[in-house]
Amino acid sequence: MTTHAPFPSDGVALTHLLVVGDLDRAQAYYRDVLGATVYREYGGTSCVLTFQDSWLLLVTGGGPTRDKPTVTFAPPADPQTVSHELTIRVPDCRAAYETLTARGAVFLTPPVDWGGEIRCFFRDPDGHLREISQVTQRGPA
Repeated sequence: MTTHAPFPSDGVALTHLLVVGDLDRAQAYYRDVLGATVYREYGGTSCVLTFQDSWLLLVTGGGPTRDKPTVTFAPPADPQTVSHELTIRVPDCRAAYETLTARGAVFLTPPVDWGGEIRCFFRDPDGHLREISQVTQRGPA
């Protein structure tokens, strides 16, 4: 009989990796606009930040390696086509919108009220889509 360790277990943490075109620009954006904290930098090719009890790993692009022999890391080629986005749940979407706009975030639209949610979208300097969202009603129990 094979016994497997539980997963996830204590000590597991989620890190969100973003491939960026300019590490300094991306680091400044996440630090100065979103309020992330720089945790560690690695030789000008990557940077770890903490944000809302999560880890953000900013890395410059790169080709295949021994552990990912057919994979190339690159920033989004077309910001109008999205396969992934990060949602930041906030208590007041309109207030967060005003704060982030004042810090330099450029939103696609002002906050839109969908009835059960108020949300709006913006991009980081590399075109990664970000969302701020406020729940305004509870869904069915």
